[in-house]
Amino acid sequence: MINSMTAFARVECPSSTGAVVCEIRSVNSKNLDLSIRLPQGFSEKEEAVKKAVAAKVSRGRIEIFLGIDGAGIAAPVCVLNPEAARSYYEALCQLQNQLGISGEIDLALIAAAPGVVKLSQPVIGVEENWPAMIQCVEAALDALCGMRAREGAFLRTDFEQRLNLIEGFMREIVQESDGLLVWYQQRLVDRIGALVGSQVALDPARVAQEAAFLASKSDIAEELTRLNTHIAHFRSIMEEPEPPGRKLNFLIQEMHREINTIGSKTEKAGVAHRVVDIKAELEKLREQVQNVE
Repeated sequence: MINSMTAFARVECPSSTGAVVCEIRSVNSKNLDLSIRLPQGFSEKEEAVKKAVAAKVSRGRIEIFLGIDGAGIAAPVCVLNPEAARSYYEALCQLQNQLGISGEIDLALIAAAPGVVKLSQPVIGVEENWPAMIQCVEAALDALCGMRAREGAFLRTDFEQRLNLIEGFMREIVQESDGLLVWYQQRLVDRIGALVGSQVALDPARVAQEAAFLASKSDIAEELTRLNTHIAHFRSIMEEPEPPGRKLNFLIQEMHREINTIGSKTEKAGVAHRVVDIKAELEKLREQVQNVE
């Protein structure tokens, strides 16, 4: 089954504190790579989120943001540290006396010193909010997987179109390769005639023997058969239930190898042109397969 690795989902769920928000972004990656951002105090729940993701996604870079946005959360509180403020003030007074500088020490200068004023974030109850939060994660994962499946359907359509194009080019290669022995015979006669003219009589049997040798070296039937087999295998892999991305990537490498061999064997311009066309389609397939889970 073809699923894209590129998708996005955002889900909100109610909780006792406020609305739970889960955003998930998925992009390409060779393996399952997770980046999880949880509210303060929920770090112990990261493993549960990882298990939830791994149960539904096998590959991709997954970025998850999970937070609570609601009126039930208390506002941040400013916490003062008078001892630190006094220490800074006394140090500044001492410096002022040593340098002989007059004037008053600004309160804003002391308040801006590290550790004097701290902003304390309210602690959100973990156990009372976690059921709603993990439910939100599951819902966002379902939405993400739905989008990955829809994108995968578009990819599959594109794959089928390109495979059909490749098969059409292969049929043209077969037509171009028909009568290869006669083509080599005529080419040998033309080349020898260009070199020696009509001064030397050609032995038809010898010409036929050399042409047969060249034709056998240029025979691409075996490569075309294997390429057809790879195309059939490509289609069967797309039907498999497990994620096919890695298999398809390796299979395209094998298809490249076969078409390169065909290109190295052929001397006919028509075949060479179709080899270039097939290589172009295989490269487009390779690029798109990088998006497949």
